[in-house]
Amino acid sequence: MSRAAAGKQVLFHYTGSLADGTVFDSSIEREPLRVQLGSGQIIPGVDQALAGMAPGDTKKVTVTAAEAYGPHRDELIHEIGRDKLAPGMKVDVGDRLEGTDAAGKRLQLTVVEVSDSAVKLDANHPLAGEDLTFQLQLVEIV
Repeated sequence: MSRAAAGKQVLFHYTGSLADGTVFDSSIEREPLRVQLGSGQIIPGVDQALAGMAPGDTKKVTVTAAEAYGPHRDELIHEIGRDKLAPGMKVDVGDRLEGTDAAGKRLQLTVVEVSDSAVKLDANHPLAGEDLTFQLQLVEIV
């Protein structure tokens, strides 16, 4: 029986949860995810966990923050004046915004604090600093 390995295309289902059991994402009600192992398309900890699995295999794996989205970095939290936002733009804590860094790279930003004069934005991935648990099911090696 063929086993998943770097360079092979695989289809798999996953359910990702936080340490407290909260599910943050799942493919169970969607099509399985298709990736080429070892290509950097998915977080390293899941890529490594899929290696060696055969179609039909299931596995539960905990991926440390370092193998997932990295540590939460305080230097990625910035405060900007409300005048930097579009006139009349309403923002609330938890809103997701898109912006660009100094090099023009697109950023996904989370609003973490709002005042009359400023907005504090977090450019960390929402799961940065979190150890993640994944229930994996290898569906097919393509």
